[in-house]
This record gives sequence, structure tokens and C-alpha cells, in this order.
Amino acid sequence: MWQNNPPGSLYDYIRVASFSLGPDGRIEQWSERAAELFGITARHAVGKDPLEVLAPAGAHGGSVPAAPFLGEGGLDGREWTGLIPYQRGGGHGGRDGGSGRGAVEGRPGRPGRGGAPGESGQCERSEQPDPYEQTGLAEIYVMPTQNERGERAALCVAVDVRALRGIETDIAASEAVFGQSPLGFFFFGTDLTLLRVNESFAQTFGRPADWHRGRTPHDFLPRSEADRLTAALRQVLDSGKPVSDIQLVGPVPGHSERRRWSVSLYRLHSGSGRPIGVAALATDVTGRRRAEREAAGVRRNLALLNEAGARIGNSLDLETTARELLDVAVPQFCDLASVDLYQGLLAGDEAPPGLADGSAELRRVAYASAVSGAPVGAGEKPIQVGEVHRYPFHSPCAAALRTAHVQVIPRQDGEDGPELGAVVQSTLAVPMVARDTVVGLAQFSRTKGSEPFGERDTALAVELAARAAVCIDNARLYRREHERAVILQRSLLPPGDPEAAGLEIACRYLPANAATEVGGDWFDVIELPGHRTALVVGDVMGRGLRAAVAMGELRTAVRTLAMLDLEPAEVLSALDEIAHGLGRPGGKQSSTRGVRGGVRAADLSEVYLATCVYAVYDPVTRRCTIANAGHLPPVLVEAGRPAELLDVQPGMPLGVGGELFEETVIDLPDGALLALYTDGLVESRDHALDEGLEAFREALTGPFRPLEEVCEHVLGALDTHHGEDDIALLMARLRGLPAEHVGDWTLPAEPRSVARARELAREQLPQWGLESLVDTTELLVSELVTNALRYGEGEIRLRLLLDRTLVCEVWDGGLVQPRRRRARDTDEGGRGLQLVGLLSAAWGSRRTPHGKTVWFELALPDGDFPAPDAVEALLSLY
Repeated sequence: MWQNNPPGSLYDYIRVASFSLGPDGRIEQWSERAAELFGITARHAVGKDPLEVLAPAGAHGGSVPAAPFLGEGGLDGREWTGLIPYQRGGGHGGRDGGSGRGAVEGRPGRPGRGGAPGESGQCERSEQPDPYEQTGLAEIYVMPTQNERGERAALCVAVDVRALRGIETDIAASEAVFGQSPLGFFFFGTDLTLLRVNESFAQTFGRPADWHRGRTPHDFLPRSEADRLTAALRQVLDSGKPVSDIQLVGPVPGHSERRRWSVSLYRLHSGSGRPIGVAALATDVTGRRRAEREAAGVRRNLALLNEAGARIGNSLDLETTARELLDVAVPQFCDLASVDLYQGLLAGDEAPPGLADGSAELRRVAYASAVSGAPVGAGEKPIQVGEVHRYPFHSPCAAALRTAHVQVIPRQDGEDGPELGAVVQSTLAVPMVARDTVVGLAQFSRTKGSEPFGERDTALAVELAARAAVCIDNARLYRREHERAVILQRSLLPPGDPEAAGLEIACRYLPANAATEVGGDWFDVIELPGHRTALVVGDVMGRGLRAAVAMGELRTAVRTLAMLDLEPAEVLSALDEIAHGLGRPGGKQSSTRGVRGGVRAADLSEVYLATCVYAVYDPVTRRCTIANAGHLPPVLVEAGRPAELLDVQPGMPLGVGGELFEETVIDLPDGALLALYTDGLVESRDHALDEGLEAFREALTGPFRPLEEVCEHVLGALDTHHGEDDIALLMARLRGLPAEHVGDWTLPAEPRSVARARELAREQLPQWGLESLVDTTELLVSELVTNALRYGEGEIRLRLLLDRTLVCEVWDGGLVQPRRRRARDTDEGGRGLQLVGLLSAAWGSRRTPHGKTVWFELALPDGDFPAPDAVEALLSLY
């Protein structure tokens, strides 16, 4: 096959077949294209009736449509066009000689005329052909002709209708995409002139679609942009490689704004692969470009805000936070900046005078400049850092403080003095607002040559000032709350050097949060009657202010229960009930009895749990009674021996409810050291509890040293800076009362024992150098022994104890506790306990395992506080 035109002709897509009819209406010539289209060779078609060839009998159920050209059409001098169904192969199998492409050459199962002998037998065993594949529809165009003898003949041209319909569909789809697409389509020919554009392209470039046909890029683009597009077109046409997103800029008729387009190019090919031009897509990206510029500005602002978030507020110091704000703003945002804060807020006032109208005193806490020697702010003279000042009421800065709205201060020559007027172009006075309260003023200034502040800059300045204001206000609130928390914590702990009879005491408290200095650990030293001392260490589970509040409640409860002189186990039992009621409305005890552990799982979130160890030391007997509520055991250190953990019953934590606690009684020698502590001292994530306890014992073991040094040594040897839990440490070195400081006598339950008791007191006190207390002691001892005879049972025991005070105790077997009452003027008795209350520093009674003890305490005389006058006290009762 040869051709003069290059590939890509219409005939490459539509196969056109032809044949001719002779004067007798029979096929005279049969082209190879006809053989290819209809699947019938020329040997089986020439000389035959067209109807017989194209639609043999039985091909359509025995019904053959009428075809005018088969009779008279074309032979009577008239043209005819119509659709003719045909059977591929025409019922004839095979072909003789050459054949066209697609011809049915003796297709199996359809033996035809002229087929090879025996072929039908083979076809009977082959798969039957699909009848839809064998049936076709051709459009026939019959043109009248004449032969050399002048006889009428006809030339027939046939086209497969299915091919035509496919081309029509493709053309319709292409038109739909081209015409209805919102993107701008345009086609350049190989000569780089526009062949066609769609309406979207025409609207994008501002001219009608017909105007663009035959134009070059130089006709609708500026020269420089047209040269760029032309070079890209040549590159795509020559190389075949597409080019994407060429940015072109140019004017559009009827618009003052220059537009920006994004153009993508790719080469077009014919069906045979021959380049026939360049297709292009154009999109107006002016709005997108504007949005990109705005987005870039937003990104810069966000980056600045992100930097502000990372750098501002790292410290809880007010001045440091203000400087951090200026470090972010200068020079990235402005050239000059300053921060003024209300002086009253810095001093701790909640609402300093003048805060509402902006007339309150301010102190400049920070200033930064990227321009050397340039002051910032309006006024006759620059304000120095640290200076306290006020802004005039009608000034923009005062208005910003008063209204809490930013004020833009443009430069006005001569207004701000020669220095400032020559440098600053514009200033933003931004109030620093935190939690609806103005805490100060930030000023941002730009010098001449810088871009003036815009709306976005104003919004950014407000955001920067607001972030800094919140951090500054947080620092102020932190300082205030920290001071309150420290006061609360210190009020809940004993004084720095607690004192007790027969004990040398040292203590330390380290909160987990060094910033707040509050926590749930506590210790206490409580003096009890008879020169006994209660040592308490507890730990509320949790940290922070909530745990500190619970700790305060429990500590108060412990002191109250201790004053009742209950046994240690009884104190913990009562404390357990109190802790069990914490956090519940009205402190009610929930009904949890009968549940293992005392608490249902659903109630655990409402229970305050705490551990506590309560130890009572009696310096007379040198005996320590310990009860434990889930706390770590005390550590005992005796001279010349390693430290050891005391074997005490662990018990359940306080707050579980309904638990029984057991007591452990230990005799302790003089000089022994007893250490009570919380788990924060010996436990952390870095090591197990056993390792911490062993390290604690090793730190305590060693030669004798002062107790304060022992405390420091322990805290230095152990990991006490982990910050995971509070640490409380209470150490007591035991030194019992010497035997010569104890007077102990047993008296029979008879009246003469009163006189004997007075005699014993009168003899003992001069031996201790307390002659000034003899009369008072003798009188009060007489009253207590008399009451023991009258209201008590069994033998009477009298005990005098001397330490920091003088204590007198009268023991008996009665269970009835004495009750103080006011005697009437006519009563002859009932004034004994009143007299005891008037003459003693303190008095009371407590239960004992075999009765009760009534006691009173007298302060040792010194030059500043003389002993009370017994006569005056006695007369005051009447």
C-alpha cells in the first residue's frame, strides 16, 4: 500500500469499500476493501446478484429486506443511499486467491460455496460462531455510471455503520470536554498559530473565541511572556515532552489588574502517531497567587507566634517574661519595643487605684531596639527601664490602657522631640490584656524606611501582647498562690525546732514540687501528759494543694485525738474513720462494711487514703508504743549497732474504714535514735524500695554525731531530688528522765494518805530546787488525792516528774473521769478542780488500763514569770 499523504488520514479510521454493478445488475467488480469489509472474496462475489452475496437466503430467518438498488436503483440513473444488513462471509467459506484484512476465509462451521471438500465435516466438529459477530450493517451509496458501450451501470461505496457511530461518539465526547470544561483549552498547529480555543480560554484571556483563531502568542500576551510561551511550544512540538505550570503574566482587556495564568502543554498526535500540533490548558491563578502571598504572610506570622509560644513564658518571673516578648518582636516584627506593667500589680495588689481609667502608675520593665540610640514611646523625654511613670490622660497610650483597644500612633514631625520624630515612622500601643484585666502596655515601633503597620500587623501585635500578658499574669498569680501555699504548708507543720521532754528532735520536709512547696506528707511532735511525746509521720496519697488540704485535716484530727490521750491504736482507728469520711458530702461514712478491704471498688475514687505511723514515747519508762497504718516501719539505731527496721504490724492505710490496728511496745535505751520517714525518701523510679531502705539504713549507721548532722548526711546520701514524691523525715534521739527527776509513791486508800501526799511533795520539791512551788504543789496534790479517795477506787499512786515543767499525777482504779463545774456561792465544796485550773499551767485526766490518772502541770519558776499566788487564787473563788 502506498500513499502520498502522511498517516493519519480519515481513511485510516473508516474503511471504505467499493464494488460496481454491470448493466445486468450483477456485481462486475469487487474491491479488496469490499472483501475485507464483507468477508467475501471476489471469486464468490463477481457475477452474482448483490442480494445473494450480501444477504443470502436464511441469513435473517428467511426474510431479506428489499433493496431498491438491487433492482432499479443506480441503473435507472438515480442515486440511492441506504442501510443494508449483511452476513459476514455471505454464507461462503474460504476464498480463492488473495484476500483483504478481516475477510472470513472458510470460517469453521459455515461451509460455503466454493469451500474445499471435506471442510464441512471439520466444521461440524468445531465451535459454532457467534451470530452477532457474523451480522453487520453497511451504509451503501449507489452512484449511476456508464460503461464504454454507453450502457447504464452503477458504482457502489459501502461503509461499516459501526465504525461511523464510534467516530461520531468520539467526536461528541471530545466536543463535550472541549466546550464544557471549566479549564481553558486551546490548540496550536505545527506553525504555532491557534487553531481553536474554547469559551473558558476566551473568558480567561478576555477576548471572543473566534478572535483567537490564526493568532500567535504575541497577539494576546506581552512580548516577554509571548517569547516564553513560543519557546515552550517549540520545545514540546520538537521533543514531545509535556511542560507543566508555565506562569504567564499579562493584562486582560477591561481589567486594570494584571492577571496570572498557569499553562500546561502537551503534543497532539494523529491516529498514526504523527504530530499535528500542541494542546494546552490554561488556568487563571491570579486569586491563587494572591492567596499564596497572603498565606506566606500568614505563615511568617504563625512562625513568629510559634517562636513566641516557645520563648515567652519559660520563666515565672515578670521582668524576664517581658524581655522574652521583646526578644521575639525585635527585629523580626518591629524596630523598637517596650513593656510597661502596672506598679500595683507588681507589688501584689489585686486592683491598684487608677487601673480602670489608665492613670495608675506603671513601671517600665523591658526595652529593646534594633536602632542604636532610638527611644520609644510618646513623651518629651525617654523613659528608662525601671522607671515608674504615668501617661497623660488624653494620650494614645492612656487611651489604650483605658479602653483595652490597640492605638495606632502615626509619626507627626515635631511631636515627639527631635530624636524620636526623626526615627520612628509609626507606633502601635497595645494593651496587655489577660483574663479581661489590663496588666500593662506594650509599644511596637517601626522606623523610617520600614513598611507601615497594616491590619495583619496590628492583629499580630495584639496576639503577641496577649500571649505575653497571660504569661505575665500567670507569673503574678503563681507568685501570689505560691506565697499563700507556703503560708498554708508552714502553718500545717510544726516549728523548725520542736521540743519535747526526754527527746532531741530534728526534722526535714522536702515537697515534690519545689515551686509550690506544698504536698501531702506531714510530721508532728505532740507533747502528752506525763512528759510523754507522740511522734507522728503521715503521707496522703497524691501531691499538690489537694493532698496538702487533706493532710491539714488529718493532722488537725491527729492532734485533737492525741489530746484525748488515747492509746496509739485507738488514735489510728478514729483517724481511719475521719479519713474515710473526707471527700464525701458532710463527711458521711459510706456503708462499706462487709466488703473485703472496707471499700467497694466504685468508691475508691472518692476515698482519701493516707498512711501514718503513730509512736508514743514515755521518758520515765523508756518505752515506746507504736501503731502503724500502712506506713513504712520506723528505723532504730542503737549505739555500736547497725540500723534496723522495727518489726511492727503494717496495718491498712487510713481511709479504708473499719480496720483494726495493733500496737507494738518496745523498750528503748538512752542514746538510741528513732527515725520516722515517708516513702519519698527511700523510693523512686530509679531504684526499688528495698534498695532505698538499705541505703537509708547504711546512711544512719555510723559513729555518733549531732542529730542535725545526721539529717543532712541522710539527705545527702540518698536521692532526694527526684521530685517524684514529697519527703518527710523526723528523727528523735532518746534520753529518758533520770531517776532522780522522778518521784513515785503508792498510798493506801485512806484519809491519812492526803497528809502523806502533801508531806511527800513538800520533801521532794526542795531537793529539785523548787522551793517556790512547794505551797502550790502541796495544795493541788491535796485536792487531787482527796478526789481520788472520794470518787476513785483502790490504791492511790502519786508521781512527780521534773523536766522542762513540773508534772504531778495522781492515779487510782476508778473509771469515772473528773468533771469541772462551777460551784454556787452557798456550796461548801466543788471548787477543787477550779482551784487546780487557776493555779496550774494545764491539767487533765486520762484513762489507764486499770483506772484513770488526773494530772496537773506547773511551769518552772524564773525571773520573768513568778509562780502563781495560791492565796490570791483561793480568794478569787469566792
